[in-house]
Amino acid sequence: MQARMPEDQPADLEPEEIRKTDYGEDVAVTESQRASTEFAPDTGQRLKKSAVIVGSILALAFLGVRIDRYIKDSSLAREAQEAAAAPPPVDVIQAQPVASVQHFQLPGQAAAWHASTIFARVNGYVGQWFVDIGDRVRKGQVLASIDTPELDAQLAAAVAQLKAARAQVLVRRAETELGRSTFERWRDSPKGVVSEQEREEKRADYDSAVARQGAAEAEVTLDQARVNQYSALAQFKQVTAPFDGVITERDIDIGNLVTAGSTSATTPLYAMTQNDPVRIFVDVPQSAAGDLVEGQIPVQIQTNDATPRQYLGHVSRTSQALNPQARTMRVEVDIPNPDQQLLPGMYVKVGFGLPPKGVVQIPAAALLLRAAGPQVARVDATGRVSFRNVTIARDDGGVLELGSGAAPGDQLVLNVSSQIVEGQRVEVHHVQSGGATATKATASR
Repeated sequence: MQARMPEDQPADLEPEEIRKTDYGEDVAVTESQRASTEFAPDTGQRLKKSAVIVGSILALAFLGVRIDRYIKDSSLAREAQEAAAAPPPVDVIQAQPVASVQHFQLPGQAAAWHASTIFARVNGYVGQWFVDIGDRVRKGQVLASIDTPELDAQLAAAVAQLKAARAQVLVRRAETELGRSTFERWRDSPKGVVSEQEREEKRADYDSAVARQGAAEAEVTLDQARVNQYSALAQFKQVTAPFDGVITERDIDIGNLVTAGSTSATTPLYAMTQNDPVRIFVDVPQSAAGDLVEGQIPVQIQTNDATPRQYLGHVSRTSQALNPQARTMRVEVDIPNPDQQLLPGMYVKVGFGLPPKGVVQIPAAALLLRAAGPQVARVDATGRVSFRNVTIARDDGGVLELGSGAAPGDQLVLNVSSQIVEGQRVEVHHVQSGGATATKATASR
């Protein structure tokens, strides 16, 4: 029996497109759609032409990039070759002859003529203070007073002990006088009236009285010394200025407990300085230490504040020894300071007028320190560099005096590069002593 097809089933379905299910016959219909793929006859030719054009454009672009890179690389190589072949530029300075008086400037520091830190000599409490920082005081002026109840009690006890000791001396003197008179009576008595033993006993009593009197008098002396000691300490209740000067520090206030002494655990009362005259200390290097003769070398002091001031003086004294660490010698210059403008601790510039020791002077940047010793790089008229050995006559850090190896007018290179060798041509930049470039010349090739 043939299966009955549903009414809505299309008539053009194949038999295999009909399948059965557990629920009955289910017909799945699949529609096939066919698309038309018809093209124009010259489509392939147009596509080939387009591909050829695109390929040609890409090839031309690639070729252009390669040509541009080649041109740039060639230009860069040519510029590098020209730069390598060109003489290196250098700064050149002219060696100057040494003047008749060589000005030698070093940093210095001002110091007070006298500086003192004042400590307490007695234990107690600050009762009053009378001066503050910046006050000018005279020698012996009272700066502060200290209340010393313990010292006052000790002094009173010592005075009482002295009075008792003096009274004891009077007693001992009376005993001595009685013993003396008794002994004299027994000594002068006729023989047989008193025995020799009794006479010796009276003599011993007299000698004992004399000894007791001497002990009492010694006790008086000891008590008097104790009173003098406490009286001397009592004078330090008034803290006085040791010299004329200015108070620079005050570390006390009313009621502060102060302790006698000047140890690290003891607080000072005052600090003061005497600023007229003032000392100028400067550390001179070894190269110039031998030229500084006391009282003969003129010195110019210049301050470095908003309004520079200058002071003239001479070398007052030197340490006559070099610091083994810094190889410098301490030099002192004393300057009158009546207007108190130079303050202790102030930085100053100290200029010495020294006799010349070298032939030429050059900046320190023109010196080379090599294994062969100090050298300079000289540039001749053709622009070639030659290295010469030199001897240093004086070195103040910024300017050098050369004793040999260079002559006035020599063109010397500053800050010579390690790449510059003997006989090499250089491009010269003439530099003035102040450091500004004056002229520029290219050496002949």
